[in-house]
Amino acid sequence: MDGSVRLEEVVMRFGDFTAIDKTSLTIGSGEFFSFLGPSGCGKTTLLNIVSGFLTPSEGQVLIGGEPMAGVPVNRRPTAMIFQNLALFPLMTVFDNIEFGLEVRGVDRRTRRATAERLLALVALEGSGPKRIEELSGGQKQRVAIARALAVEPRVLLLDEPLSALDLKLRQHMRSELKAIQRKTGITFIYITHDQGEALTMSDRVAVMSAGRLQQVADPVTLYRQPATGFVAAFVGENNRIEARVIERLGERVRLDAGALGELEGRVGEEAGLGVGVEVALYLRPEQLRPVAADAGGMTLPARVESVSFEGAWLMVAARLEGSGEVLRMQLGSEVSRGFADALSRGEAITLGFDPAETVVLPRDDGPRVDAETGEVVEASDGHR
Repeated sequence: MDGSVRLEEVVMRFGDFTAIDKTSLTIGSGEFFSFLGPSGCGKTTLLNIVSGFLTPSEGQVLIGGEPMAGVPVNRRPTAMIFQNLALFPLMTVFDNIEFGLEVRGVDRRTRRATAERLLALVALEGSGPKRIEELSGGQKQRVAIARALAVEPRVLLLDEPLSALDLKLRQHMRSELKAIQRKTGITFIYITHDQGEALTMSDRVAVMSAGRLQQVADPVTLYRQPATGFVAAFVGENNRIEARVIERLGERVRLDAGALGELEGRVGEEAGLGVGVEVALYLRPEQLRPVAADAGGMTLPARVESVSFEGAWLMVAARLEGSGEVLRMQLGSEVSRGFADALSRGEAITLGFDPAETVVLPRDDGPRVDAETGEVVEASDGHR
């Protein structure tokens, strides 16, 4: 059962507004694939194109190698789980799961057997007679999954289904969803603005901004080797230092960082970073560490702005001497034990980092991400 999905030069316009620029992408059969991006980036529009709720202005969608042009929603080998789940509140769990099968004319005995099998799959054995209002948020989520799986789709589409759950339940349901996907072997296409969901569950992730794919990669590559400044800023937390290339050193570059002096960093996917190019050096908080003032290597003198205890780690905000930029440094428990009491606002500190752990990318004049909120705060083409 081929559950592959291929987008071929898909474009979506609403009047004069282009919601999706020309996009080509292949999602493998049985893959857990996520679209990740801020609100308004076009990820839900793409999902609705795959499902058939929207017809693309240009290009085509193929599922299992078969073109979907002209195929209505109810004839496509897909099922969708909406953000609000869209369960029928006056029906029992059994009735909700069996609904799609009943519409297709499946006999009652087969419907009930299917519902019981799926309730076992989602760990809700014995819950069939219950009404939806009797269930917890997590149980409702599982019923929605079972109902979608009942019609045996080749592709399951999930539109931010965990957004209404509390943090603990969201974290639990991530594991549940991934386990269900592995058991069924169905292609999952997941929409989210939560990078934790995308990185935890997905085989691959497509990061979107302003209707364009910024990067498609596995979670580790996405985090460690972002291809654009947008991806570096949006996926995980990152510190950004603007600089200019003054020398190429193989896979590294030597940079003039103005008041911060000369620094070194590792070149990202962009191979054309020649001398004189304006760039941004990205440092994740966990890549910074406190070092002695006279330590060798790459160091940044700073003063402590704040220290926040966050359970397993400390988050230290430090203002750099000279440039005035504020960088965030994350210290694990093995480093931070007793460190909080030793730091106070205004105290001098030296931050050290390994250039091999950084990423240097061309300075991006496109969409920018607010480091605190994760929202797009600036866009060059009118997208928000």
